[in-house]
Amino acid sequence: MQDVAREMNLSETAFALPHEEGYDLRWFTPTSEVDLCGHATLATAHVLWESGVLASDAEAVFHTRSGILRASRADDWIELDFPAQPVEESAPPKDLLDALGVQPVFVGRNASDFLVALEDEKVLRTLRPNISLLERVDMRGVIVTAPAISARFDFASRFFAPAVGVDEDPVTGSAHCALAPYWAERLNKREMVGYQVSSRGGTVRTRLAGDRVILGGQAITVMRAELV
Repeated sequence: MQDVAREMNLSETAFALPHEEGYDLRWFTPTSEVDLCGHATLATAHVLWESGVLASDAEAVFHTRSGILRASRADDWIELDFPAQPVEESAPPKDLLDALGVQPVFVGRNASDFLVALEDEKVLRTLRPNISLLERVDMRGVIVTAPAISARFDFASRFFAPAVGVDEDPVTGSAHCALAPYWAERLNKREMVGYQVSSRGGTVRTRLAGDRVILGGQAITVMRAELV
């Protein structure tokens, strides 16, 4: 699986195998297996429904390294039931701040990632981190976030994970497991819309549900292939 993911050379490649109660699901970057991935889970559910392997009105149930994850359809959106992963305020390592070259208003961490909050989305958009230095940070990735400028969104973010072979991820569902509780506390809102301001960009709906986060996204099929 790792060899296939390396050849695909995408942020994550998902592998699903039928399970007596759903599907076993694993995710690989070009260099590493990861514990949680949002967009590849969403894409897997989309393919199962679109191909007719799973009934269009059925819930997709995935057995993963992060426990049982569920996906369901909500009109033109797909909703993922993921674990919340709130961050706790933490002193940033020197390599982290040197790599980003910014003055954060908050730095926190959970078991997977650092979260660095900035005052201004404009700074977030123009951020050009030192990837080689960022790779030294001993975490899966670094979430950088700021309040959104557009009234359409509540917050903006970017996600860098060179330590696992992803310099910058276009859209990162798993990062919103940390972003949703972080911004919910500051904005006093349980339902929010985030925008990931990568070069491709992407919208993620979030809704807190106890110790879970409901993530909403969309998917389309752009290619079909057969490995031989």
